[in-house]
Amino acid sequence: MSNPYKVTKKPLLPPAVSAVLSLIVPGLGQLLSFRIRRGLFLLFSFVSIIGLFIWRLQVIAHREIGLQAKFVKSFSREPFFIVFICAAVIALWIWIIYDAYKTAGGKNEKGLGIFVLVLIMFFSLGWQISEINLGKMIREFPEAWPPLSRILWPWEAAVTRDTSSVTAEAAILVDDTANPPAIPEYIEGEPYIKSTPTFGKMSTLDEKNNMVLGDIIHLEGSGFEPDTLTEIYWEDSIGNEFRPRQDGEYVSLVTDGDGGFTFDLVIPYRLTPPSAVGQQIHRVQARQTSEVGPVKASEPLRLTIVLMLETIFMGMMATFFGIILAIPLSFLAARNLMSGSWVTVTIYYVIRTIFNITRSIEPMIWALIAVVWVGLGPFAGIIALTIHTIAALGKLYSESIESIDPGPIEAIQATGANRLQTIMFAVVPQMIPPFVSFTIYRWDINVRMSTVIGMVGGGGIGFLLVQYIRLLDYKSAGIAVWFIAITVAILDFVSSKIREKFV
Repeated sequence: MSNPYKVTKKPLLPPAVSAVLSLIVPGLGQLLSFRIRRGLFLLFSFVSIIGLFIWRLQVIAHREIGLQAKFVKSFSREPFFIVFICAAVIALWIWIIYDAYKTAGGKNEKGLGIFVLVLIMFFSLGWQISEINLGKMIREFPEAWPPLSRILWPWEAAVTRDTSSVTAEAAILVDDTANPPAIPEYIEGEPYIKSTPTFGKMSTLDEKNNMVLGDIIHLEGSGFEPDTLTEIYWEDSIGNEFRPRQDGEYVSLVTDGDGGFTFDLVIPYRLTPPSAVGQQIHRVQARQTSEVGPVKASEPLRLTIVLMLETIFMGMMATFFGIILAIPLSFLAARNLMSGSWVTVTIYYVIRTIFNITRSIEPMIWALIAVVWVGLGPFAGIIALTIHTIAALGKLYSESIESIDPGPIEAIQATGANRLQTIMFAVVPQMIPPFVSFTIYRWDINVRMSTVIGMVGGGGIGFLLVQYIRLLDYKSAGIAVWFIAITVAILDFVSSKIREKFV
């Protein structure tokens, strides 16, 4: 094998002149020394690094005007990055000059060090461009752990039981003192709550949106389940209820051994709706909720199972339709079968070009197009996956056809077989093992892709997963994530067993 760094022509210029030229235009000295690939590599690398560096200055200090002002502002914000890149650029420039001098002098340097320096500089720029921040990742991990833990172990949300509620309430007149509500009548054996007084001012917000606490009411309750968590709710004058907070926590308490409690509650803030007229009677409620009946699958678990099945069949149907259309097209995209005439060669290039264009567009983009075409749902997902599967399998199938053993083909053709007979008896038997392997692998990909395209409305479990994440319901999202992982693992095991039979 020839040495790509070997100097095959005498340099046009002496070493000193070549070094000066590389000082003016990095890499020019190498080019004139007939180290074309080396010179182009150094020139384009140097120009790319300078261009990316200037772009980062624009991004970091986008409010500043002028390159000098942007440099100064960027240095104040990212001093280590700016100093490192500037030092590396100077070192690279000097190295290029030295390399040009050596090259023009007939030295056959490998240049591994300069390649490593360029690689390090691109890596540093990539680190800054992609905004990698390991410190932030470590600092914010404690805050991220609670939702992550719910995703990693979500099974408490997988089962549920029917609930039974015990509630008592008392009326409160807010921001008025005329004709306050009477204290509720006590009924023996039933849950009871009373407020003292039955009126008061609500909490408000001042001009700076700081909370100004309202009046305090004293709550007394009895007749509830003993030693049981009891939650306090507030209902405004038009029936909208919410849980009030005190000290940043939802108000709740535990009843004593007789089922009673006493508690002081600050009347919470509530914006009075325009539809509320007259005296504003609000209600404070004490509510105990207990689970009754047998354990059963929760709604998130049921929805996850249903949509996971939908996802599996989406992948299966897309793979099936993709196989049907990819197989005939793959023969048209195989060079060894389509090199007979200019017509078949033209067909070959057209099919290969279509494959390349179609594969370059991700299934999620195809899903967005399909949603516009047929609407939301799994059908749009199947269309998107089928289009991408045709191109992907068509390319893999055609390349497998191109790599088959020509011996059987020549033997079949020697018997006078036509093109169709040659394909059926010499090509197809060699194609079954790789076709099966590629098809199973593509089904696995399609199932995993189905979980993603659902996020843009393509149906399947991805749609459910993104809804749970948007609602911050991380336990339900965790159930979906676990089912995706389990399903992919099972499919991988099944596909390996199938490949053992055919490959």
